[in-house]
Amino acid sequence: MALKNATILIVDDDLDVLTAVRLFLKTEIKEIITEKNPEKVLSILKEKPVDILFLDMNFKSKVNTGNEGLFWLQKIKKMYPKLPIVMITAYGDIDLAVNSLKLGAQDFMVKPWQNQKLLETIKIIYQQGSPTQRATPPGIIGESPQMKDVFRKIEKIAPTDANILILGENGTGKDLIAQAIHAESLRHSGPFVKVDVGALTESLFESELFGHKKGAFTDAREDRIGRLQAANGGTLFMDEIGNISLAQQSRLLTALQNRHITPIGSNEKIQLDIRLICATNVPIMVLGDESRFRKDLIYRINTVEITIPPLRDRPEDISLIAEHYVAVYTKKYCKPLLAFSKEAIKKLRKYPYPGNVRELQYAVERAIIMTEHDAIEAEDLIFSPIEQIAEKQEPSAATNLNQVEKIAILNAITRHDGNISKAAKELGITRAALYRRISKYEI
Repeated sequence: MALKNATILIVDDDLDVLTAVRLFLKTEIKEIITEKNPEKVLSILKEKPVDILFLDMNFKSKVNTGNEGLFWLQKIKKMYPKLPIVMITAYGDIDLAVNSLKLGAQDFMVKPWQNQKLLETIKIIYQQGSPTQRATPPGIIGESPQMKDVFRKIEKIAPTDANILILGENGTGKDLIAQAIHAESLRHSGPFVKVDVGALTESLFESELFGHKKGAFTDAREDRIGRLQAANGGTLFMDEIGNISLAQQSRLLTALQNRHITPIGSNEKIQLDIRLICATNVPIMVLGDESRFRKDLIYRINTVEITIPPLRDRPEDISLIAEHYVAVYTKKYCKPLLAFSKEAIKKLRKYPYPGNVRELQYAVERAIIMTEHDAIEAEDLIFSPIEQIAEKQEPSAATNLNQVEKIAILNAITRHDGNISKAAKELGITRAALYRRISKYEI
């Protein structure tokens, strides 16, 4: 694995050490960041992805713990648990260096070191996998550039408490992304509570989210805590947030702003300590329409957004995902592990997947159940009739043509994260023409 893609951060208050390391590694490493003040490490890591951190054991700093290195090691590991950290130590600190391994350090090096030993250490750690070469979060499959970008965002934002908005079509796996963020967050030991708010009626919305007291209304036969309270100390995942009414949005915004709720039939305020993750299949440009969604709520729930690409835009992931589901369903249905024939693979890659990963999953499951061959053949892969009907419907009137054009514009804008110039180029029209259509369709 070439080190030309690696970024190394070295923190030592000895300028001679920093200079020597920079000169030695400059032809081997993509970027070498040097810093003599450990108090600046977290801000550096926040601004730039780093593959390996070299951290001195002792500094002439404001921290007076008996050993600054262990202090900063633990502090950095809390925020970046997967970042490989190599401690730099003098001979007299060997016992402390060994202790640092118990606290999460990847390795330690004794000063003065041999340059080749330093380079070998970097190679070994980088090959084992750094944040740049990270494994995918559990349950999520993808090696495409688009998904690697999603994984990079998860790695960066998970340790924070920022509210997240996940965007993507139905079936792209937004709930898996939410679970991955929670699992890699500092709240991972707390509850992960999911609620499909888009499915809640006006009458159920407040009771489901805020809870109620016994006798508060006709069917309130016992006290019930709401989902917001149930998620205290952990993460609340609100799916299909784009489908709730303006009245529901107002009640939710009030609770998020005040950081407390009052159950129906109670006067007691309950404080909230939650990390909020929301998801919707509604494009962000549509969500920004104030006749449909409050902008102040968007800002509240959308500190950072993650867009999950549709499966048709990452064809290199299709075979990986299909093979994963073959393993799952051959085991479930007690069948021998099957491979895809060449024709089956061609069919998999050619299909546009309007139902995304979920549709691929069901197609593979159906094939495993129904196949009578020693391999999965193209004829075994039957895609959802529901999606095929939607795909094959052709506009028969001007209204349908307008709807098709509106959807095409929304998809282009979403794919380019709101960049009008790029969307116009993809659609083959000028920026001015695209703006006219945006106005026409009230996008």
